Amino acid sequence: MRLIDKPYCPVLGLPFAHDPGEGMVSPQAIAHPPVFDRLRSVALHEGVARHLVHDLKYRDRVDLAPMMAGWMLRAASAEIDACDAIVCVPLHRMRMFRRMFNQSAELARHVARQSGKPFFAEALVRRKRTQQQVGLTVNQRSLNVRGAFGVPDGRQDLVFGKRLVLIDDVYTTGATVSAATTALKKAGALDVTVLTFARALAGPI
Repeated sequence: MRLIDKPYCPVLGLPFAHDPGEGMVSPQAIAHPPVFDRLRSVALHEGVARHLVHDLKYRDRVDLAPMMAGWMLRAASAEIDACDAIVCVPLHRMRMFRRMFNQSAELARHVARQSGKPFFAEALVRRKRTQQQVGLTVNQRSLNVRGAFGVPDGRQDLVFGKRLVLIDDVYTTGATVSAATTALKKAGALDVTVLTFARALAGPI
């Protein structure tokens, strides 16, 4: 498993081939500044890391979540220490009914438990039933999830003025977590760190 260790871009978490010096960000972060404040991931989405994600997501291997969460805690220890709460990318209720569990929520629940931070499972909902992102182009992914997320009425206090860590299983183009972050920021979130177990190495925001 190719773990992502420093040096990496402090914004997008992209590993650098060599250390460019303190505070230097990647060209991708300059060209396409993300709506979230920073991204951290455990490993590149290949090999063992890819198999772990697929086993959790498609083979109901929820027993893997505590181990994967432990790695995620290590990858973003400073950001988790500084946050007020953990949130996750939610599934639409129809997809949740079919799948019976949300892999991102499982990871978030264990990250929260291992770090001692609260998990605000109800802070974010998926209001629009979207199609699967797999197989879509970058633009199609962005359009697919635009306006899909929101903070429920009466739950803004969970988000307003808070530093949050948003959990998902994989970062590919960033369309999903960007849409989720937009909803959190609209509700007054002060700072959003995106934390995923795996990430694709290339691809725009």
